[in-house]
Amino acid sequence: MHTPTESPDVNSAGGHDLRHHGDAEVRGRDLTDLAVNVRTDTPPAWLRERISASLATLAAYPDGGPARAAVARRHGLPVERVLLTAGAAEAFVLIARALPARRPVVVHPQFTEPEAALRAAGHEVGRVLLRAEDGFRLDPAAVPDEADLVVVGNPTNPTSVLHPAAALEKLARPGRTLVVDEAFMDAVPGEREALCGRTDIPGLVVLRSLTKTWGLAGLRIGYVLAAPETIGALQEAQPLWPVSSPALAAAEACMEPRALAEAAAAADRVAVDRAHLVAGLMEFAEVRVAEPADGPFVLVRLERGAQVRERLRTLGFAARRGDTFPGLGPEWLRLAVRDRVTTNRFLQALDQALVLVGR
Repeated sequence: MHTPTESPDVNSAGGHDLRHHGDAEVRGRDLTDLAVNVRTDTPPAWLRERISASLATLAAYPDGGPARAAVARRHGLPVERVLLTAGAAEAFVLIARALPARRPVVVHPQFTEPEAALRAAGHEVGRVLLRAEDGFRLDPAAVPDEADLVVVGNPTNPTSVLHPAAALEKLARPGRTLVVDEAFMDAVPGEREALCGRTDIPGLVVLRSLTKTWGLAGLRIGYVLAAPETIGALQEAQPLWPVSSPALAAAEACMEPRALAEAAAAADRVAVDRAHLVAGLMEFAEVRVAEPADGPFVLVRLERGAQVRERLRTLGFAARRGDTFPGLGPEWLRLAVRDRVTTNRFLQALDQALVLVGR
C-alpha cells in the first residue's frame, strides 16, 4: 500500500530533516565523496573556459535571451515554454509561491526540497509514500483525486527508480499541476521516459538541472519547461536578473551538440560504473540494493546503516544518510556512482565497516 499523510511543520516532520542535503556529509572533511550526486572531474576544461570568458561581461546586466533560446532548441520547444532559474531549487520555490494549490501532494521518498518549499509557502502538504516492498515504484492510483499539484522525481532521488512515462502521464488531468523533477534524467542513457519535450500533457511542469552532469552546483543553473501561461506566472515571481551571466554562459554552452554528446557518453559510463557498484554490493549478505537502479546513485539498506555510515567516515568515505527522506529510516544509505577504482576502494572500506560494527 502507498500511504498518504499530511505534515504541518516547515523543515521537518516525522523526524525527517527536509533541509538536510548531501553536501552536509562532506563539508569541512577530507572524505571520498559518495554523498553528493555531482559527477566527478567536472566541470570540464572547455566549460570552465566558457564560464571564464563570460567574466568580461560582468559590468552589463545579464541577458538570458540566448541561453533561453538554446534550451528551447535543445528540447524542440518555443522559448515561451522555457524559464531559466538559479538551479532547480529556485524553481521549487517559485512553484510553491506562484502556482495555485489547495491540495499539493509530494511522492516520497524523493528530493525533499519541493515539500520544504511548499510548506515554507504556507501549504499543507500531503504525502504518498512508496514502499520498498514494491520497489519504490509508483501506482498512479495512489495519488488522491483531489490533489491539484503533484510532485514526483524521475529518475527519483534517492531511490534511483525510473518511472515509466506512461505511468506519469496517468497523473495528469485538467486542473492539476504535475511537476516532474528530471534533474537526473541526463544521466539516463537515451533519456528514456523523459517528458521534457512534451506539450500534450495538461498541467505538465518539467524541471531540469545542469548541476549534476556538469559539476555546477556552485554556479546555480537550471530551467523549467511548461505551458507559456505557467512560465509567465513563475516569471512574475522571480526577481529581476535571477540568473548570473556566468550561469547563462554555462547554460548556453551545455545545450550545444558537443556538450550533449559528452553528456550522453557520460550517461553510458555511469550505467557501466553503476553495474560494477551494484555487483560489488550484492556480494555482502548484509546489504540490500534497491533495484533496478537507473540514476547516478543507488539506495541500499543495512540493518545497522547509521553505524556503518559513521564507520565509513572514519575510513575516509562519505555516504548520504537516508533517514532525512520521508519513507526511509536510518538503515538506508544513498551511494553515488563513482569510477571503478573508487568503487573498489569503497567496497573494501565497507567490508571493514561491517566488521567493525559487528556483522
